Amino acid sequence: MDAGGYRSEQWWAPQDWRWLKTEGRTHPLFWESEEGTWFWRGMFERVPLPLTWPVYVSLAEAAAFARWSGTRLPTEAEFQRAAYGAPDGERPYPWGSDAPTAHRGVFDFSSWEPEPVGSHPSGASAWGIEDLVGNGWEWTGSIFAPFPGFRPMASYPEYSADFFDGEHFVMKGASPATARELLRPTFRNWFRARYPYVYATFRCVRNQASRP
Repeated sequence: MDAGGYRSEQWWAPQDWRWLKTEGRTHPLFWESEEGTWFWRGMFERVPLPLTWPVYVSLAEAAAFARWSGTRLPTEAEFQRAAYGAPDGERPYPWGSDAPTAHRGVFDFSSWEPEPVGSHPSGASAWGIEDLVGNGWEWTGSIFAPFPGFRPMASYPEYSADFFDGEHFVMKGASPATARELLRPTFRNWFRARYPYVYATFRCVRNQASRP
């Protein structure tokens, strides 16, 4: 924000920059500024902006920040590996096979607001990565598309297939309002890149330098 990212076209994809100007967006939707002080607009009240909480933003904003910081958003496959992979095989949850409880993360309606990043170290993955499940859905850079062999469920054929349009992106993880039954490795959420009204967080990744 201090670097003027919302005023610098260089960090934005062309269609995202047009959206930014059309909507008059100058900061994340859940933030408000009053007399030089930032506040978080929560579910039930406005509070001084907690710098330790995750930021809820559109994919357009997340991608712009990543470009500014010299990073990128992870792919769906990278998130999947970070969250559910382990040296001895895939896990049902980042922390292992124990059932999800409130001390593992912010999900299953345990809170209406985010909690400070890193508040649930017992929910870390095999690689020591925290907050992969809970506290907010996480954007990936992957287009929402069917996996090989996909067949729509007979009971709900339009649930996902109607969104295989190249305009929706995969989100992984979970928000505070995600039921524990949905905390499974196969669950995929999706939204358009410029849709702002969602518990959507993000993390950035860098490519490892190749060794000579």
